[in-house]
Amino acid sequence: MARRHISVLVAAALILLVSAKKSGDVTELQIGVKYKPESCTIQAHKGDRIKVHYRGSLTNGEVFDSSFERGDPIEFELGSGQVIKGWDQGLLGMCVGEKRKLKIPAKLGYGAQGSPPKIPGGATLIFDTELVAVNGKSSSDAGKSTGGESEL
Repeated sequence: MARRHISVLVAAALILLVSAKKSGDVTELQIGVKYKPESCTIQAHKGDRIKVHYRGSLTNGEVFDSSFERGDPIEFELGSGQVIKGWDQGLLGMCVGEKRKLKIPAKLGYGAQGSPPKIPGGATLIFDTELVAVNGKSSSDAGKSTGGESEL
């Protein structure tokens, strides 16, 4: 009898795992480097003032915000809590000109409350990011990087 209960529990756990994978939700921050300049002379550290271009979407592909389309990157102090925790953690160590895809769980994003009307509660967020400048220094200040000039 106990074996049957264990089998049922294992089957239920597998079903939950598969459904979570299908929905695209994550439980921990995932950082994917999409492009990194050959030379990384300017890096983002806690306390630096950085400029970042981004495109934010939900796991269903719906874009809720994009600085690329506005042509106006966001500027903030990294690690100071001015942005969601997933950004403060996911952009650390990034090189000027680098492009990353961040998959941010709700606990490091907008949590259970979300950010209505565009971001529902409990939402995993996906951000395509590009570090434009650190403390006012862009890639042109450090020498041009090669390739990777198109949007994410």
